[in-house]
Amino acid sequence: MFEILEKASLNATVTRISVHAPLIANKAEPGQFIILRAKADSERIPLTIADFDRAAGSITLIFQVMGAGTMEIDSLNVGDCLQDLVGPLGKATEVEGLRKVCVVGGGVGCAIALPIAKKLHEQGTVVHSVVGFRNRELVILEDEFRAISDELRIMTDDGSHGEKGLVTTALETLIQAGNVYDEVIAIGPLIMMKFVALTTKKYGVKTIVSMNPIMIDGTGMCGGCRLTVGGETKFACVDGPDFDGHLVDFDEALRRGEMYREFEQHARETACNLFPKEAK
Repeated sequence: MFEILEKASLNATVTRISVHAPLIANKAEPGQFIILRAKADSERIPLTIADFDRAAGSITLIFQVMGAGTMEIDSLNVGDCLQDLVGPLGKATEVEGLRKVCVVGGGVGCAIALPIAKKLHEQGTVVHSVVGFRNRELVILEDEFRAISDELRIMTDDGSHGEKGLVTTALETLIQAGNVYDEVIAIGPLIMMKFVALTTKKYGVKTIVSMNPIMIDGTGMCGGCRLTVGGETKFACVDGPDFDGHLVDFDEALRRGEMYREFEQHARETACNLFPKEAK
């Protein structure tokens, strides 16, 4: 069993937990993920490792409460234990030798972008961060990004915090200002990563995206997380989750992401009856 050591709400829909998992904490690197089950009969949920503390033997997970599975995780509190926790899985983000990078995060994807930006900062890389949210109420990890960024741009759709506009607007402004990036690393909704890649392609800037499609076993056996990258089939769980954003078939990924929407909505409605908010 994996005990929940800390739990906090980052906004109305995003929760952060720290979990006792010393073996995983000892091996984890930014960009990798775990697969967990909240209870014995729960579905398997892949979550990127948002942080780790090797000395304390703990890992940090940040998730958006939006479906039945994440609602079950959110129903647990400090002192409770997760049923299963497997990892670290996937390949770590490659950051060695990078001198200047722009990290672009969107929404809860910022939880994945932060540990990568942190490692870049720790190795002496110049880090520019662009993070985007729909509005002020959904902003997360602002202080954490500010602490490790040489320049930080916060964008909101409605202008209620930071600058009004999309992350692509801020990114293009930085590029046009003369910033020469070794890489742009983008993590967030598929549609955001697609347009980040289209923006950087115009300027010939290498762009890495973190793909998080539907996963089941996380070991490459089921094929559920397949993607088309450069005309070839790849599995996000073992070949990624990082891929060249200029080669990813985002339109295919977007179509596949819609396949289970009705099922997920039904599962969420069922879970809402099982875990009413006032009972947490």
